[in-house]
Amino acid sequence: MKLVVVGAGGRMGQSLVRAICETEGAELSGAIEREGDTNLGKDAGELAGVGALGTKICDDPLPVFAKAEGIVDFTAPAASVEFAALAAQARIVHVIGTTGCTSDDEAKIAAASRHAPIIKSGNMSLGVNLLAALVEKAAKALGPDDFDIEVLEMHHKHKVDAPSGTALLLGEAAARGRNIDLNGNAVKSRDGITGARENGTIGFATLRGGSIIGEHSVLLAGEGEIIELTHRATDRALFARGAIKAALWGDGRKPGLYSMRDVLGLKPE
Repeated sequence: MKLVVVGAGGRMGQSLVRAICETEGAELSGAIEREGDTNLGKDAGELAGVGALGTKICDDPLPVFAKAEGIVDFTAPAASVEFAALAAQARIVHVIGTTGCTSDDEAKIAAASRHAPIIKSGNMSLGVNLLAALVEKAAKALGPDDFDIEVLEMHHKHKVDAPSGTALLLGEAAARGRNIDLNGNAVKSRDGITGARENGTIGFATLRGGSIIGEHSVLLAGEGEIIELTHRATDRALFARGAIKAALWGDGRKPGLYSMRDVLGLKPE
């Protein structure tokens, strides 16, 4: 499968290039960066440390997408929306690992998915998506009268969005298990005299510092007992491997908006 990495000059982009080279059935057919980036013109393979691949990083996606079968995208919300429209025009698979999208961004991506398969997830890790399925099941089994749910996450100091896309993914899983809307029941900050915790809400705590790739825990706190479900990422490559797996899964799929739950065959509770 001929894949294009957008944001190929960044840490995640380089990891994606390496993952493509390591994955049977995938090949790098293009590498894109924004206009003015210092890595333009460089060989994407050499930059990623896998040797020359003959694929130069460029800033014009149109001719690159025209020859590709899929795009892998861990960029920024505005860029991902633009790439989704271009992927829809080209009728190719678009894997989106970008976080921090607004509701308007999500609507535009959903519109693009009417014309091409889009696989979007707040986390491409296979382990995190299995964790989300477990969180949903636990939230369904342990009701709000007996157990409170808190989502705790920590990332490196350079991360720009909070709560993280993974924390929100886990919060959504908990909300599905409770059959509630996360937007109306999420508590994303606490400061000052907040009063007692409102029954049935889902709390979020955000930590930032150092070089931590990602740590997420979902705590179900009851009277006299706490259940903690945790995932720790120790290598950014795991997200890249999951994204390439998603791209290969999406090859030949009908247009639509998919998630890693679909890729892994994890049915909602």
